[in-house]
Amino acid sequence: MLAVDPAASMGAIAAEAGVDRRTVYRRFASREDLLAAIYASRLAAIEQAIEEARLREAPVAVALHRYVEGIIDVNRTWPVDLDRMLAEDAVRRRRDVSVHEVDAFLARAADEGLLRSGLPAGWASAVLPQLMLLAAERLPEVSAAQAADTVVDTLLRGIGAA
Repeated sequence: MLAVDPAASMGAIAAEAGVDRRTVYRRFASREDLLAAIYASRLAAIEQAIEEARLREAPVAVALHRYVEGIIDVNRTWPVDLDRMLAEDAVRRRRDVSVHEVDAFLARAADEGLLRSGLPAGWASAVLPQLMLLAAERLPEVSAAQAADTVVDTLLRGIGAA
């Protein structure tokens, strides 16, 4: 609900959840507490997707697909306003740990020849999250695994007919 309407009231959120507003306030003293819990849950899901992908030890192609599938699922489960989420220093610092882990993995993918060399620094790191977000939002009718197939194929081969 907050992804669609970031200004949604606690009362509206309670109504959408089918609970009384007091129930929401017993768990979350303020809107900020609710948002912090949502951000923490999203970050935990990202960390779990990274861990399950085994970015450091699994074969690169396998790890890439596992990671992309996991993050597409995270994007579908926790569709939050990322700019707002990352405005908080603690959240951004925690997220940066995951970013560094993925950057190291993408460097490994380039070193092993899965990604083309000679791209501008950080290009794969900038493109991959956008592809995963697009897949999560624009391919809702397919499973996360099928959407990951599309993302990985687009990342590795582009969309040109060459």
